[in-house]
Amino acid sequence: MLRLWVNGELKTDPDQPAISPLDHGITVGDGVFETVKVTDGVPFALTRHLERLRASATGLGLPEPDLEFARRGVAEILESWSVPRARMRITYTGGPAPLGSERGDSSPTLLVAVAEMPERPETTAVVTVPWTRNERGALTGLKTTSYAENVRALAYAAERGCSEAIFGNTVGDLCEGTGSNIFVVVDGRLLTPPLSSGCLAGITRALVLEWYGGDETDLPLSVLDEADEVFLTSTTRDVQAVHAVDGRRLKAPGAHTVKVAATFAERAAATPDP
Repeated sequence: MLRLWVNGELKTDPDQPAISPLDHGITVGDGVFETVKVTDGVPFALTRHLERLRASATGLGLPEPDLEFARRGVAEILESWSVPRARMRITYTGGPAPLGSERGDSSPTLLVAVAEMPERPETTAVVTVPWTRNERGALTGLKTTSYAENVRALAYAAERGCSEAIFGNTVGDLCEGTGSNIFVVVDGRLLTPPLSSGCLAGITRALVLEWYGGDETDLPLSVLDEADEVFLTSTTRDVQAVHAVDGRRLKAPGAHTVKVAATFAERAAATPDP
């Protein structure tokens, strides 16, 4: 089941063309997006996601998106939505443009899509990849549609029986996953890389730090060889324990991870738009 809303219009047939093939989001990845969890028709942390969409668009040099228009799209696409657990994606691109990197003078494209999301396993395995995040790049900290690097890394992980790939950055520090933030427990301390490492400012990451606590600190990638617990955070994973890193087995979920997950679930259920 899939629903699609594009520039103010609810599409009745999502299999039919909805945007221009010359849209800059398609031709060169000139766009930003947000993934939002929907539970029983209610989007979680929508305000935070829309604010990050605005920040990403500004960082990419796109016109500031109309967030009220985006809210309208969210409301219309979720009207009478009956699927209990869903994944919604809000995408904002540079709109139709000439072939090439230069932008055109057309209006941006705003697209909202929603589809059913399966339950995720309680634990997962991850693998580090031989490529790095550039913590000083033009797209650092922006959630853009230029995702080919993540696609390649995730395929690398899948080939090794893992659901997530973990990046270090250019100085050899732990950074993030393809679509998740990472936390470790070392000597009883809950730690996560700082935003200066090049990782995305994850919504779930921020809420874990606010609701449960933990320290942001530079961590060598080798911390994964000694951590007592590892878990991932993201919109689609919430708080997910890691039972193996590069084949090294960990007890999962560990005591800290159980507490973090319980705290997050309780607070999220009580506050759908924190």
